[in-house]
Amino acid sequence: MDEQPKENMDEERSFDNIDVHGIFIGAGCNRVVNTVAWGPSGLVAFGAHNAVAIFQPQAARILTTLPGHKDIVNCVEWLPRNKDIYKCDYGPLEEQFLLSGSADGVIMIWAYLPSHNKWRWVLQVPKSHEKGVTCIAGAMLNNLDGLFVSSSSDGTVYVWEVGFPSQSGGDCNLSMLQTIHVGTRTMVSLALAELPGNAADWILAMGGLDNKVHLYVSERKGKFVPACELKGHQDWIRSLDFSIPAIAEGRMEIFVTSSSQDKTIRIWKISFHSSLSDFTEEAQSVHNISLKTYIEGPIFKLGTSVWQVSLESLLVGHEDWVYSVSWQPPLKSCIDNNNACWIQPQSILSASMDRTMMIWRPERKTGIWINDVTVGELSHSALGFYGGLWSPKGDAILAHGYGGSFHLWKNVGLSVEDWQPQLVPSGHSAAVLDLGWAKSRQFILSASHDQTTRIFAPWERHKDDKLEISWHEIARPQVHGHDINCMAIIKGEGNHRYVSGADEKVGRVFEASLSFLRTLQHTAWGHLGKQDVNNEDIQILGANMSALGLSQKPIYVQGSTTRASVASSQDFSDGMETIPEAVPVVLTEPPLEDNLSWNTLWPESHKLYGHGNELFSMCCNHEGKIVATACKAQSSNVAEIWLWQVGSWKAIGRLHSHALTVTQMEFSHDDHFLLSVSRDRHFSVFRLEKNGMDEVKHELVARHDAHKRIIWSCSWNARHHVFATGSRDRMVKIWKIKETKSESSVTELLILPQFSSSVTAVSWSPRSNFKDDLVAVGMESGLIDIWRVSLQVMTPGGEHFQPCQRFDTVTASRIIGLDIYLCHVATVHRLVWRETSESESSMLANSSPTVMHLASCGSDHTVRIFNVVIA
Repeated sequence: MDEQPKENMDEERSFDNIDVHGIFIGAGCNRVVNTVAWGPSGLVAFGAHNAVAIFQPQAARILTTLPGHKDIVNCVEWLPRNKDIYKCDYGPLEEQFLLSGSADGVIMIWAYLPSHNKWRWVLQVPKSHEKGVTCIAGAMLNNLDGLFVSSSSDGTVYVWEVGFPSQSGGDCNLSMLQTIHVGTRTMVSLALAELPGNAADWILAMGGLDNKVHLYVSERKGKFVPACELKGHQDWIRSLDFSIPAIAEGRMEIFVTSSSQDKTIRIWKISFHSSLSDFTEEAQSVHNISLKTYIEGPIFKLGTSVWQVSLESLLVGHEDWVYSVSWQPPLKSCIDNNNACWIQPQSILSASMDRTMMIWRPERKTGIWINDVTVGELSHSALGFYGGLWSPKGDAILAHGYGGSFHLWKNVGLSVEDWQPQLVPSGHSAAVLDLGWAKSRQFILSASHDQTTRIFAPWERHKDDKLEISWHEIARPQVHGHDINCMAIIKGEGNHRYVSGADEKVGRVFEASLSFLRTLQHTAWGHLGKQDVNNEDIQILGANMSALGLSQKPIYVQGSTTRASVASSQDFSDGMETIPEAVPVVLTEPPLEDNLSWNTLWPESHKLYGHGNELFSMCCNHEGKIVATACKAQSSNVAEIWLWQVGSWKAIGRLHSHALTVTQMEFSHDDHFLLSVSRDRHFSVFRLEKNGMDEVKHELVARHDAHKRIIWSCSWNARHHVFATGSRDRMVKIWKIKETKSESSVTELLILPQFSSSVTAVSWSPRSNFKDDLVAVGMESGLIDIWRVSLQVMTPGGEHFQPCQRFDTVTASRIIGLDIYLCHVATVHRLVWRETSESESSMLANSSPTVMHLASCGSDHTVRIFNVVIA
């Protein structure tokens, strides 16, 4: 056993207070068309599972998530919108509002105060849709009043009037104006605008599954009535957007643009035709109106005015479905008599599944609309864009992709446009099942059902002449063809390695590439692991994806002798090794999505065969010599735990105890015991002893029927043979291994008070200079609690690890519950504390307060990292 210097025992101290700050959130965007909105405050809101996530493009960082919805968030809308700026004057001391709709039909309103950077939940719209909300569109009447409409797959469109508070923190007044029944022709896109003039007349455009654009009009907050239908598209209407109304040279007009799955975009002009008194009986005859419809477009009446709709232009250029189309926000052109003059730029942004975004503008000489700017992603893994948005000033454009990724371009040119890609936050787009800190504590690795593993690390970036540390995704070691359920980072000497298990019967071993190791040195914590890995010994530069997306083949350094020997013994007839598609590079700044998805893969070095079903859990011992794996099981024969020797990757043991799936395993900190918990409501403790180089002697020490429901999680104490288990019965129990010369047994030490939700994750804090330990508890509700556990020993010893102590008293108390804006909104799957190195520990011992890091992952697609400040 490692020995702890005696003077360190005297330095053990107590703590009175804990504070927790969120320092990182990694999340992908929901795979829905209308789920992203860019507001006038400069913040971007998007749906991330059941939460609304807020990110700041300038910092490329997700700031917070807004909990409340019980189902997937389908759509979001800011009020005021970017285009409402011409009639609303908002400052940093005034609240801005965000609407969000989810797949269970619920709509919520949130308030954001820019001056304090604070969010609050305002209300839930009283009448919910019976099915999922597909789109929300709103517009402001003035600074305090607005309208919004919502569509749903239940065949209804709701129209609401909302009055916002004059002071921050006040309540909103909400009244339902109308329900429009559209029947089976579900509307999936909406747009709302005020018609030109001073009559406060409104126009609503709806598009959906019948390939038509339906126009409804309303007079002075009255009910919306059908005006006309615009035909021309040959497939579903996916997006609609109005320009701001224009009054110039005696003409009053407004434009609406529509995009469709027929790969085209149409621009429609709605212009004032005449007053009703000038509209003669002859012009109103059915025959003449029908004839004019073919030539000039349909005509509709609203009050004393007559309006005409005509097709302005047909834009053809995309090669796949056009999911999004939007006008550039208005720009301030002049100030006359203290009144700002706003103009509508003739620029339209479109986003398509062909992996491109285009900016369309009319040609100066001919007036014909052309594709003026094209940006996109050429990555093999990019599957198209689900939406595109303008920044409030129109100098940046943002797309969100099929895989939950964001793509941002900014115009950095002065006299000539120059759109360059920018850094954006990233994360998983499905449930994150497992994560762990690297053996050198430099980065964190996560595994998800989005079929990827991802590495997040802190990076030093210069901002406003200041050096700031921010977390970013720096690599995507594995892009797989199956959902990844578990992974285990291999500790000990040598290169960074990990084993992953997916919805397949094979475990796969991956080893860090040379390009990643060099990139790691540029991160904020890159210095921590320099002594662990000798880069000169690594001959693999990167990896290539196979055709089926299962194996990742190595790309060797040019001139490598290893490559020559491997090539001579294996058949590379597909040419993957000689003509690599991936281009591994050393990154000196956080990478963009195009690099992440293809050029940061790790090579697969081994496969572990043996299990009869899909792998579900795994772990590695602290010495880095043994890996334990388990698979999904419905019988005791299949529920066995396999032990693998790291290096040779031979199976060196098969442990039998459980009858159903083993949900989690963990080695004790001295590697003498392996703890496993299962769906069969039992935990098992195995004693492991080395019996030669290639053999491990194992013995079942205890098997307990510990809980009344499934046991989801377990964790060992860092100083004693004490462990905790967490279960669906909402209980956390603490146990101790009692050892005698003849036998070992397990006794129950303490039961924590019942939690508010099923316990799905438990993690004991690492060794520290504090007398008491911390236990983090994650729940099915997404909440996280931190408890103080005090193990008072009868005879304190000088050893660093004290397995056989007798305890005078064992007490536990809840010290803090994390704020709901910091917590997950769905099941917490894993909690992992970051262990500190010897140099860090000596620094922390002399500092007050002490800062520890806690990482979590969950079903809400997020990876979160917290600073736990102990004072």
